[in-house]
Amino acid sequence: MAMTRADIVAHARDSIAKGSRSFALASKLFDSETREHAWLLYAWCRRCDDLADGQDMGHGMSHVDDPEARLEEIRYETQRTLSGDSCKDPAFSALGIVASECNLPRRYIDDVIEGFALDARDWRPRTEHDLYQYCYHVAGAVGRLMAIIMGVPPQDTKTLDRATDLGLAFQLANIARDLEEDDAAGRCYLPEEWLAEMDMPPGQHMKPPFRDRLVLLAQRLCDNAELYEASARVGAARLPFRSRWAVLAAAGIYGDIAREVRTRGGAAWDHRTVTSKASKIGWVVKAFMQAQQKPSNISREMLWTYDDARG
Repeated sequence: MAMTRADIVAHARDSIAKGSRSFALASKLFDSETREHAWLLYAWCRRCDDLADGQDMGHGMSHVDDPEARLEEIRYETQRTLSGDSCKDPAFSALGIVASECNLPRRYIDDVIEGFALDARDWRPRTEHDLYQYCYHVAGAVGRLMAIIMGVPPQDTKTLDRATDLGLAFQLANIARDLEEDDAAGRCYLPEEWLAEMDMPPGQHMKPPFRDRLVLLAQRLCDNAELYEASARVGAARLPFRSRWAVLAAAGIYGDIAREVRTRGGAAWDHRTVTSKASKIGWVVKAFMQAQQKPSNISREMLWTYDDARG
């Protein structure tokens, strides 16, 4: 028997609860309709990520022997659900529901899939621009989709650019936190030009002799994450109050990952950096206050922009 919408929403709720405590907590601050749509989009993203990386709810990345086949499965099932066909996998059905109900632009969905394609090709960033391009595909495009779910018109590119910034901030923090885990899986998202600048041979950045130099590059990632987080807060001011509250809470909670990595220095990869439950709740309270204030109007002039993704 085919799953009902309620069944798919319940699956999506369970998916975010298991896959990200931070996002699950922040999602509770949305109004009920936006919350359901956020869960549905998350379920699709989580399923695609797990397929691409050989994970289970974002945990236990492993080597994947058939990356191109998995990428083709992602593309095929996504196309099916967007065409209105039924899918056995509730995570892909979730995308079909939210895409239809929120009129999500197909180009941003395809942009997310391109992030999985980059990893399937064992792609590595050569320049800092390449790094931001990757961060856009795996997280910034999701930020644009989330903004539309929260009611931002697709033509409001200025607000969508700020939503992209939050995705970039999240992914830069992820990269800084997961340097060792990515290295174990044969991946490195530090730009080759950064490694050359620090005289670090490719593939050797996690070795003990290079730890001090690695700390400097991780700090650069974290500093840049804060720049994009600050820019995203400007865009959050244009959202309805409950969406603004949720976004600011997520920004603070996830921003703490980058701040903790920077604070821990060379010990940042001794064990996985996480935010405590008390810290998360603290950000819910702080975000409520921040959502009632007008943020500083920070310029995006020197930041990576969506137009660069088209080049």
